[in-house]
Amino acid sequence: MSAIPFRSIRVSIFLASAGLVLAGCAMQPREPVAPPAQPPVAAVHPYPISAPSGTRIDNYYWLRDDTRSKPEVLNYLKAENAYYAQMTAHTQAQQEALYQEITARLAPDDASVPVKYRHCWYQTHYAQAAEYALHSRRCGSPDAREEVLLDGPALAKGHDFFQIGRYEVSPSEKLIAYAEDVAGRQQFTIRIKDLVSGKLLPDVLANSSGAVAWADDNRTLFYVENDPITLLTVRVKKHVLGSDAKKDPVVYEERDHSYYLDVARTGDDKFIALESQSTLSSEVRFIPASQPKARFKVLAPREHDFKYDAEHIDRRWVVRTNWQAKNYRVMQVDDAQVGDKKRWREIVAARNDATVDRIALFRNYLVIGEHSDGLARVRIKPWREGATRLVDAGEADYAMVIGDNREVDTDVLRYEVASLVTPKTVYDLDMRSGKRELRKREDVVGYDAANYASERVWAVARDGVKIPISLAWRKDTKRDGSAPMLQIGYGAYGATNDPNFNPAYVSLLDRGFVVALAHVRGGGEMGRAWYEDGKLLRKRMTFLDFIDTTEYLVAQKIAAKDKVFAFGRSAGGLLMGAVANMAPQDYRGIIAQVPFVDVVTTMLDESIPLTTNEFDEWGNPQDTKFYEYMLTYSPYDNVEAQAYPAMFVSTGLNDSQVQYYEPAKWVAKLRAMKTDNNPLLFKINMEAGHGGKSGRYAHWREIAEAYAFMLDQLRPAAEGKAAK
Repeated sequence: MSAIPFRSIRVSIFLASAGLVLAGCAMQPREPVAPPAQPPVAAVHPYPISAPSGTRIDNYYWLRDDTRSKPEVLNYLKAENAYYAQMTAHTQAQQEALYQEITARLAPDDASVPVKYRHCWYQTHYAQAAEYALHSRRCGSPDAREEVLLDGPALAKGHDFFQIGRYEVSPSEKLIAYAEDVAGRQQFTIRIKDLVSGKLLPDVLANSSGAVAWADDNRTLFYVENDPITLLTVRVKKHVLGSDAKKDPVVYEERDHSYYLDVARTGDDKFIALESQSTLSSEVRFIPASQPKARFKVLAPREHDFKYDAEHIDRRWVVRTNWQAKNYRVMQVDDAQVGDKKRWREIVAARNDATVDRIALFRNYLVIGEHSDGLARVRIKPWREGATRLVDAGEADYAMVIGDNREVDTDVLRYEVASLVTPKTVYDLDMRSGKRELRKREDVVGYDAANYASERVWAVARDGVKIPISLAWRKDTKRDGSAPMLQIGYGAYGATNDPNFNPAYVSLLDRGFVVALAHVRGGGEMGRAWYEDGKLLRKRMTFLDFIDTTEYLVAQKIAAKDKVFAFGRSAGGLLMGAVANMAPQDYRGIIAQVPFVDVVTTMLDESIPLTTNEFDEWGNPQDTKFYEYMLTYSPYDNVEAQAYPAMFVSTGLNDSQVQYYEPAKWVAKLRAMKTDNNPLLFKINMEAGHGGKSGRYAHWREIAEAYAFMLDQLRPAAEGKAAK
């Protein structure tokens, strides 16, 4: 089990199609364009923001409204939406065509491969082009009668936003606890359903992260409670069915606000584990699942720069840890020896060329998810024989991950593999015989992988470091420096932006685009050192790597110099804001979704959700060295009077990870200072949060908007430009 920083939601955008003509070739006739509208002008109200190292004046601080109800703020945001609608009215037909193109590629009736857990096979199913999934199971055998656990379409009725987070079935298999979010702020409510009667129990657990674990008595639940203001995961509570949730006892409270909490049953179903995790350290506590009244024991006490997570099997804990191993190693400790890491014994040694990302335990095998040579791979180690072996992917540039494996007493491993041009494929591998069974290949309607190609290339950064880049293109696209390109980056939290298939990319590839994933420093594709070289006082390396990647791909004639578009989301939006300031001439357009762009102000304010969890990533600006360094790159603080590329910025009013007012202030300042006439568009989803709109299909309208924006910038300049 592991907790993931909320802001570190990875890039996962853009799906696909073919249909329209190639950019760079004859374009569709453009609809008549009305005279440019005038963009909203935000009022200037100077507001001092003090820190030990100085005071900054923020002219647009007034756009912050934590209640999201002030008329002057809402009216300004609505004016931005109205301006966006007017400035994109001429692209509506293309937006709709792209949306239809993309969604036509999605199988209207799609189901996951069933996963066996205890006595039942669990499955997620989208029926007849539904926005939300049915969660079902078949008990006794895979062919038994289907039983609907959670009816997503029915639960979502009446909500502008709806998301089912985690759900856990009780050991008796008669109850299900599930978490739902109806606002998009990752603030979940846990409900309990009786699977025999189909009725909801009166128990309601509010203000939760969604993490929940049943005890063996089928009456006791452990869950994580959020602070309602900061949204920090502050305590683990215990609830007994039928009792007053307001009186639930606290079994653990996290007093260090740089930590996240999680709770779950171990893979062998023997224990309930409680994990506290920060950027630099972690701590696991546990009790037997059969003893809900027991006190949690510590597997190993927290220490600075000591991280670990653990799973249990056969009277021992198997631990993935960075203890004396920057790229992590695997160790084990007997149940009777917990509490002291000096008793841990090494199973898999650390390597300089590979990072251990994840482990999965089977009775006879240890399975390791790793990154080596910048690729996500899976390695198998028999407990007895010792030798390890890699699972073959069959491609040069790919992403392979351990799938959903709930059964310990099996020799069959489920894993998934994909590439930028190969749809996600699910296999079951008999680890004893080596025989592989294809369980599912993502159905991408009308897609022929033979028409596309992908490869891994390496740019050389200005300091001599090689940066891996994943590329995809249509085979008939010329490599002569004429192709438009979408370059995507993230580079934070040690997260990996692996080359997974995204059906929306095909809509660009079929228009002559190259798609490039820049695996810049700050991410985790090349190991822990790669991450550390792009955080804190080395954060600028993330931005320089992205710029150097762009210039390399242009120099190699993979992309046209005047047709490069950049995309980033969340912390990747910070990357977009930085490169817009540092190298605006390198990009035809920039798309920044829910961008984290006001770094200094946010990190100075501990009342803002999640700020304290981020000090180990960005630094604490109460410290002069971090304050001054942040000021060198924070996008909002570095906007200047210069020409910027075309820009499309979007956010959600209910975003809890990057508050809406960060991009709102950034756009207001850009409008006041930029010297060009390139379009600057800002769209605010008034119902959504950090993840955008909910639902399987609604999301693709946002992608279609982004694609239409890019294609619009490639139309002949003589057709006119938008006002700034």
